[in-house]
Amino acid sequence: MTDYAHSEAAAKSRAEKARRLAGYLWQRGITGAEVLAMSGPVRRKLARAAETNPPSTDETWVTVATLLDEKDTWAARHPEHPAARREHADEKLLWVKPPIRPWP
Repeated sequence: MTDYAHSEAAAKSRAEKARRLAGYLWQRGITGAEVLAMSGPVRRKLARAAETNPPSTDETWVTVATLLDEKDTWAARHPEHPAARREHADEKLLWVKPPIRPWP
């Protein structure tokens, strides 16, 4: 019996899911490091918000983080290109909370 998780079809499905998630996250200004630092429940909510079934393994999330880093690098080299503009950067605060500074 063939192990689906390690088949070519599964790898293709993971890559497609990673691209969908990376596209959604990049538009919101979320970085690869921030994705990897998120808890499992936050990642699952984020995937559902992206209208994607949450990945069952970290392998897909690592791929998403890599894609985000690559897109950030590309966007920095091509700032005038329309694909380098984030349309929903204001939504980042819904997913990534800035550190709270202590009172002086």
